[in-house]
Amino acid sequence: MEDFISCLTDAGCDKELISEVCRLYKRGDNEMVIRKLRHHRNILMDELHCGQKKVDCLDFLLRKLAKSEN
Repeated sequence: MEDFISCLTDAGCDKELISEVCRLYKRGDNEMVIRKLRHHRNILMDELHCGQKKVDCLDFLLRKLAKSEN
């Protein structure tokens, strides 16, 4: 169980989610555990995509500035 909690922590789960997932896991409700973890994964993916858009904007500006210097 320690490895399970460690992995959830590394995945950015807060204490509330970890507690809920552990409770569900101990109860044997794997379907709900999967549902909760997929939901958290979707949140992380949204954050990743948002960050990628910001990087893309900066890359665009950097290319534009580099072109104007030539």
